[in-house]
Amino acid sequence: MSAKDNAAVIQLFDLLESRYAMRVIWALSDGHPQTFRLLQDSVGGVTPNTLNTRIKELRAARLVDHSGHGYRLTAQGTDLARRLVEVQQFAGKWSQQQARVAASAAHPQHPAA
Repeated sequence: MSAKDNAAVIQLFDLLESRYAMRVIWALSDGHPQTFRLLQDSVGGVTPNTLNTRIKELRAARLVDHSGHGYRLTAQGTDLARRLVEVQQFAGKWSQQQARVAASAAHPQHPAA
């Protein structure tokens, strides 16, 4: 990976690591526009100030936009959300594997003497 590509990945991850950023993307990933209030309810537990900050950041990154009907993902935001589904699937498999490893470590097989 080139230095430029690496910098882009770091920049994207920095944005996504911001508190509630991923939740906003997930909440909008169904394609239906949401008003600020509905988005706040969908995200859950976020203050209006924090949500407003995340929306501004995601709009500046051109991942979220506002139409007359509410906030929605842009084409790039939709593309990102699709790719995050793959990460979600990987995470599920990875978590199951981690649980199996932890269970086998907690209950090791003892050879008969």
